[in-house]
Amino acid sequence: MAKWLLLLASFSGFTGVALGAFAAHGLRSRLPENLLNAFQTGVHYQLWHTMALIAVALLLLRFPESGLFKATGVLFALGIVLFSGSLYLLALSGVGKLGMITPLGGVTWLIAWACLALGVCRTL
Repeated sequence: MAKWLLLLASFSGFTGVALGAFAAHGLRSRLPENLLNAFQTGVHYQLWHTMALIAVALLLLRFPESGLFKATGVLFALGIVLFSGSLYLLALSGVGKLGMITPLGGVTWLIAWACLALGVCRTL
């Protein structure tokens, strides 16, 4: 599981940097400020949660049987897709209803952080 999460974090980090550069150089003159800000918020949160995903993967190398750490990793990854992915789609398509998905990603991350805390309390 740790290897899978590290590979996923590598992909997320790569795409986060690439999408950030795309926003800065390719979208700045093409999107209204509010949509560009939404896109950049997606990048920002994707990269922060990519770092969290790496930390969880490293914890799993030490505690490979921790179901809570496994759940944390899955939830961080799902949150990236839901939160950041919905913001990217919203910014590029202009379809405002996609913004209804974004809070689901945020809640997923909140649950992930709670699982991490519980896992730390039970394991360390």
